[in-house]
Amino acid sequence: MFRIFTLCFFTIFLTDLNAQHTLILNQQERAEVIDDILEDRLDNLLPELMRREGIDMWVIISREYNEDPVMKTMLPSTWLSARRRTIMVFYDKGGDNPLEKIAIARYDVGKLLKGAWDLNVFPDQWEALVDVIKDRKPKKLGINKSEYFALADGLVNTEYEQFMEKLPKKYKKRVVTAERLAIAWLETRSEKELQIYPMICHLGHKILQEGLSEKNIHPGITTTTDVEWQLRQLVTDYGLKTWFHPSVSVQRAAQGNQEFLRSFSRRPDQEVIQMGDLLHVDFGITYLRLNTDQQQHFYVLKPNEKEVPAYLQAALKNGNRLQDILTDNFKAGRTGNQILSASLDQAKAEGINGSIYTHPIGLHGHAAGPAIGMWDKQQGVKGTGDYELYPNTAYSIELFAAKEIPEWGKIVRIMLEEDGVYGKDGFYFLDNRMEEILSIPRSK
Repeated sequence: MFRIFTLCFFTIFLTDLNAQHTLILNQQERAEVIDDILEDRLDNLLPELMRREGIDMWVIISREYNEDPVMKTMLPSTWLSARRRTIMVFYDKGGDNPLEKIAIARYDVGKLLKGAWDLNVFPDQWEALVDVIKDRKPKKLGINKSEYFALADGLVNTEYEQFMEKLPKKYKKRVVTAERLAIAWLETRSEKELQIYPMICHLGHKILQEGLSEKNIHPGITTTTDVEWQLRQLVTDYGLKTWFHPSVSVQRAAQGNQEFLRSFSRRPDQEVIQMGDLLHVDFGITYLRLNTDQQQHFYVLKPNEKEVPAYLQAALKNGNRLQDILTDNFKAGRTGNQILSASLDQAKAEGINGSIYTHPIGLHGHAAGPAIGMWDKQQGVKGTGDYELYPNTAYSIELFAAKEIPEWGKIVRIMLEEDGVYGKDGFYFLDNRMEEILSIPRSK
């Protein structure tokens, strides 16, 4: 199935979006790909990460509809939630032994975790879990508790208290936070995921560019809110999902400096789009459990214009340069705060007035891993910004670069966001990046 899917991936790149609609996998095909990737991650990636973080047993506990975010990523395609209380145990025996994958539950968790709760022997589920622990005698027993990473803090207090009450005193001393292991599981992309991620980003770009085109935007009539909902509708029409509501905003010559001074939380609800407007869109999709997060700019041509003004294209190049500065500072072992500081210092030295608020992306939109600034925290981010950069992790390169535009008599802020991967050979964008503002209508 994965070979067939890869063939579809290459075909997609050679077709327009209407043709892509027929090539997006149906639900059964998606399930096969999701389960294939999950099995590969559990068999090949997880043991490596557990050894890297020094945890030989990882226990994940959730009840139905209140799932640990990590557990949600480990459920097979046919499980849309946990069932009753589901307990997953991963045990590394060491050496060349395969990872033990056990479910202390009434059911097998798909084909990946075999149920190990015999009600005739252990009527109490906690006693069944304790028996597994006592039998394997882990040196470090990891649970998902974290102060700074919400995605690694999925063990709710009720379950924690019951677990600790049942756990023998001898093993209570071996309980440790699995924070770093949980982050590693969520942030690290497998080779199979890296094969399909460019296609997912390509789909996001195509939908975004269809929504921001003359097909859907009529100056003087269409509002920014109309475009946002049209993007949502396109995502639905293509059988996909979005993980956040899109946003569309306007910068124009007649507005003075007010839109540059707006914070992200104080954008107007909607504006009527006019000729000569510079439009900004923030948009993302979810497909095959992976997410995109993309921001691009579009310019609405005036009647006498054939192309986007050169001064706006130059402003975009300024933003591209800030992207390069940031990604050139991606080095394994550096923390998010170190990358942020080095990048802002370099940008300042080059005369770029910018702000960086880049985040990991993958199984979640705002994913686990090092925070590289936030729009309101340019001095560094406590906790999440102190985490290091690792290879085979994906990032949404989110930032803005501001530039004085004499023709408009004001500052214009170019807000960009493109998805990419930091690999063994450095950083690369998954589906290139915007290096030219597109016109509405398209001029070429």
